[in-house]
Amino acid sequence: MSQKEISDLAHQIEERFVKIEEKVSQREDLKLYANMTMKEIDRSLSSMLQALHRNYGPYVFAYPGMPVDHHAGHFCQQRKRITRKLQNPRIQQIHFHTFRYWRGTMLYHQYRSEYYVMQQLGHRKIENTLLYIQLEEALFQGAVDYISKVAKTENEVCKLIEDGFEFVCDFQGHKVFRKRK
Repeated sequence: MSQKEISDLAHQIEERFVKIEEKVSQREDLKLYANMTMKEIDRSLSSMLQALHRNYGPYVFAYPGMPVDHHAGHFCQQRKRITRKLQNPRIQQIHFHTFRYWRGTMLYHQYRSEYYVMQQLGHRKIENTLLYIQLEEALFQGAVDYISKVAKTENEVCKLIEDGFEFVCDFQGHKVFRKRK
């Protein structure tokens, strides 16, 4: 990696934006990358990343060309240790992608927007996002939690709408609004 690329990465961290590259292929003749995106990070994470010891040059977790499953062995060891300690064999079923399933499912449950989940997970096709929608429907089976508010004045109605609440009905001369938790 050139000196310019190292300084660009340091600048990204200082500016609280980090380029996320999801490598699709390890083959040198197929340099494929999924959506390369810029994600904003908060100041505390930025300072923690800057303070990390750099075993891999400017990279935090791996160097270029390192196998994608480099950290898998350590993850499997820790998972086995926790399984024995807690005496819960179901922990062995957890893998890296389980966390992605959970995140996608909870995003859909919270926002109810296929396109938002698709964007957040970096999918190019909506068909890839449908898995998370199906998981959400199976887990929650239509159960939805709402926050309800009552507005008595025009200013209160405007405030609730600005905060993302939707109108439900009129009740005893007042307006009832709700928003998903």
